Amino acid sequence: MKVFGVVGLGLIGGSMALGLKAANAKLSVIAYDTDDQALAAGLALDVIDEQAASISDLSARADLICVCTPVMQMKRVMAELSNFEGTVTDVCSVKGPVVDAAKELWGGLPANWVPGHPIAGSEKHSVRGARSDLFQNHKTILTPNAATLPDALNQVTKLWQTLGAEVVSMTIDHHDDVLAQTSHLPHLLAYTLVDVLAGFGDEREVFEYAAGGFRDFSRIAASDPVMWHDIFMTNQAALLKRLKTMVAALEDTANLIENNDSDALMLRLKRAKAARDYFTGLQPDEP
Repeated sequence: MKVFGVVGLGLIGGSMALGLKAANAKLSVIAYDTDDQALAAGLALDVIDEQAASISDLSARADLICVCTPVMQMKRVMAELSNFEGTVTDVCSVKGPVVDAAKELWGGLPANWVPGHPIAGSEKHSVRGARSDLFQNHKTILTPNAATLPDALNQVTKLWQTLGAEVVSMTIDHHDDVLAQTSHLPHLLAYTLVDVLAGFGDEREVFEYAAGGFRDFSRIAASDPVMWHDIFMTNQAALLKRLKTMVAALEDTANLIENNDSDALMLRLKRAKAARDYFTGLQPDEP
């Protein structure tokens, strides 16, 4: 790969560009974005080397293109990549809509398209928050199918390994269900909590006296609302299934407190702590 192309220059695309350029000084990075300010910032910060005038312009110059746009913009972008003969990947948090769009456009996902999703990010969602080490010691999930070209899969796998990620594969349906539990539901809860607390009355007082636990939990509610709106709306089935389970669990916990069921409440808290301790032991230290 001599030229890496990015469609949608935000945190993820910018961090990929920085990481790949750090690993290969000869690599050229070209980006296309509808936001001229994002492109200007990318050039000023040396995240990218050039900006493309259009997706067609990018397609004519890049060897590999990564689409880093919100999921509801994917169909439009995919249509403009119809004639691109190089390898294409994406970073959408929901993979089902990518395949659905491909079926509408082409009857199926092209053999040169390798769907992907890095399990890494930040509440800083612009290119100004890009970091070359964002993906190090984090997983990236690829969801190829039987028609995926082995060379394309190998190229995308090596790309993520170069960025320091551990690459794993799974089916699209399994990916969307797992992410509904581990990412989409927590973000939805964080957004909802902040919105509810802000409506309790004196918003300034609520946040002034908020402790570290609130800051830790609510941090992800500072993420890009457009991106998460698209995720919530496009992963409805899996997300609603898990959300309804959560609502039932909250009601059950409320009943335990209301009924003074101390033993059952303590059991639930201890079980949650044990699960959290196990999870923490599996995770690398945050940079």
